Amino acid sequence: MGDANNNRRLALIGVSTFLLVAMVVAVTVSVNINNKSAAAEEAKEENKAHVASSMKAVKSLCAPTEYREECEDNLNAHAGNSTDPKELIKIAFNVTISKIQEGMAKSELLREAEKDPRTHDALETCKQLMNLSIGEFTRSMDKFSNFDLNNLDRVLTSLKVWLSGAITYQETCLDAFENTTTDAGRKMQEALQTAMHMSSNGLAIITELSKTLSDMHLSKPSRRLLSDDFELPEWVDDRAAVRRLLRMTRRKAVADLVVAQDGSGNFTTINEALKHVPMKNLRPFVIYIKEGVYREYVQVFKNMTHVVMLGDGGKKTRITGDKNFVDGVGTYKTATVAILGDFFVGIGIGFENSAGAEKHQAVALRVQADKSIFYKCRMDGFQDTLYAHTMRQFYRECIISGTIDFVFGDAVAVLQNCTFVVRKPLSNQQCIVTAQGRKEKNQPSGLIIHGGAIVSDPNYYPVRFTNVAYLARPWKDFSRTIFLDTYIGDLITGDGYMPWQTANGTTGMETCFYAEVRNRGPGSDKSKRVKWEGVKNLTSEGAREFLPSMFFHGDDWIRVTKIPYFSGVPTRTPAN
Repeated sequence: MGDANNNRRLALIGVSTFLLVAMVVAVTVSVNINNKSAAAEEAKEENKAHVASSMKAVKSLCAPTEYREECEDNLNAHAGNSTDPKELIKIAFNVTISKIQEGMAKSELLREAEKDPRTHDALETCKQLMNLSIGEFTRSMDKFSNFDLNNLDRVLTSLKVWLSGAITYQETCLDAFENTTTDAGRKMQEALQTAMHMSSNGLAIITELSKTLSDMHLSKPSRRLLSDDFELPEWVDDRAAVRRLLRMTRRKAVADLVVAQDGSGNFTTINEALKHVPMKNLRPFVIYIKEGVYREYVQVFKNMTHVVMLGDGGKKTRITGDKNFVDGVGTYKTATVAILGDFFVGIGIGFENSAGAEKHQAVALRVQADKSIFYKCRMDGFQDTLYAHTMRQFYRECIISGTIDFVFGDAVAVLQNCTFVVRKPLSNQQCIVTAQGRKEKNQPSGLIIHGGAIVSDPNYYPVRFTNVAYLARPWKDFSRTIFLDTYIGDLITGDGYMPWQTANGTTGMETCFYAEVRNRGPGSDKSKRVKWEGVKNLTSEGAREFLPSMFFHGDDWIRVTKIPYFSGVPTRTPAN
């Protein structure tokens, strides 16, 4: 009987009326007005009924949103007589895209008139970020248009990640104006207000649908989270081939291209090699980068997918630069290496920003690639070393060094068995390991520090009790960071967490989500931690949702590479 009911529900979910009901938490909406008496009604009255039904559908769809009035007004203006929730969601996405485009046009006008170099740079950064934001809405709309019942859960998971990224890109645009002296930032905030509100609304609608489907048990835990019998990602057709590909020996034999400074490869620079990556590539494209110090600024563009970079080790194969805020470059653009192409894999590579503590914000690596992986890599810098900006990211056995907020951003990121090395800051500075930037409660993002250690650099060790270190501070209101099974050295002060100071005071202390579970070491004592509402006393059971496989809601893209990985979910033991 139970199976029959589930099958009936699965059939109903394909019908637009039921989909709308799911989105508004079982609020029944009747959208079928073609009753027997309709034929007798006047055309004008029939049209009114259509409009009324459409407005009712819009109202129901917008119910879970924070900016409900804007949601309803914009949808009613473009929906016609549509009552199909799938079509209404696509209309909402299209309206949001048009609003972002209006903001982009405004940024272009401001940029042409702007003389201040920092403001001009911020406006150029905004243009790039708004293009990325539009891209996330476009692919979300494409994915949502083509889902079927068998992959609905996976589609909704990806949509939440991508829409969250779109929101973060808009927020990063506004962040670029923080240290400018003109009013261009205020003008951009006004220009993007409707776009940002509609983006938030889109994420809220998709999140509500996902929650309701889960509550109704229409989405089941995937077997691939529990055993080795998981579904392969679309780019893989041979598990054995992938094992050979990512083996840490015979790099040259598996490489499509070799980069070597001594001329023994195909190219002497990484950027030259990247020009030969097939656009929108669907299979791993392997670039072996031989030992050497590569002084170049590298960007793996959005259309460079499935790029694999193999190095000779984080200390041997190093990509280095020194762009920084003090010298006039905005934080976003200081990155020595920027990764935007999805399914990127980096193994044995060093990423460095050598600007130094006195140059303040100076990013070594910025990552915006969905389902990206870094294994046995190094990220070395001072302030803002690793910018885990957006999308799903996994780091394993990496070393990340820095001073202030040296792991920051708004990605859905797990850093497993990594070592966080706190370096010596300027004499008047304190150190903070993480600054997570989750702006809204519906965003699935967060930093999960799983295993590994937080330790002092030898030069920092003598001053660690003077220039004290903190685990985190809330960069945005809903900042979320979890420390699981990690060694925490004595450098971490008893308070554990540091307030984020703004011109209007401190923010995020009540709305952040910070937790420490099963950690060890002298700095792991929680008895003296700050008593913020946002610092949670999470149990081991409560921490399960932050274990990697659960937090990612699907980890086949990690497991198929055969990179060492602990999902956090025990493998099922066959019954006797």
